[in-house]
Amino acid sequence: MTHEILWAPWRLQYIKAAKDEAEPGCFLCRYLQDDNDAQNLVVARGDQTVTVLNRFPYNNGHLLIAPQQHKANFEDLTDEEMLGCMQALKQMTTALKQCLNPGGFNIGVNLGQVAGAGLPGHLHWHIVPRWSGDTNFMSVVSDANVIPQSLAALYELLQETLQNPA
Repeated sequence: MTHEILWAPWRLQYIKAAKDEAEPGCFLCRYLQDDNDAQNLVVARGDQTVTVLNRFPYNNGHLLIAPQQHKANFEDLTDEEMLGCMQALKQMTTALKQCLNPGGFNIGVNLGQVAGAGLPGHLHWHIVPRWSGDTNFMSVVSDANVIPQSLAALYELLQETLQNPA
């Protein structure tokens, strides 16, 4: 019997980041105050919103869309903020269709820590591109996901796509 090894050396940054990024406070608010969008994986900033690549994605192309203001609930958003978030969802699903050609999307919000929100104080939507057969033995057997593209490569592809929409 042979033992196969799945090499994914670029994932080391995730392992280290889990400890290094344990800074208190909201990472979205920190990213909004910082101007190093490439390092922070900030894909886009709207008048009311920020879009960030998820550093711990469920699937390739997993994005987070949030209002710029630190607000936890829908009722806390102004109509302009809600509209801005919906427009960002539309823009990003369109861009992801163009550059990754997924078969569909899971789009959702986890409201509150008991609902699975990892950042319960700053409301955000998840956009997770999906492809037929994108689950495999890794997620079933070992509770692991295999992401076929580095975040840096995906960031560059999204930047190019957003600058040159179809």
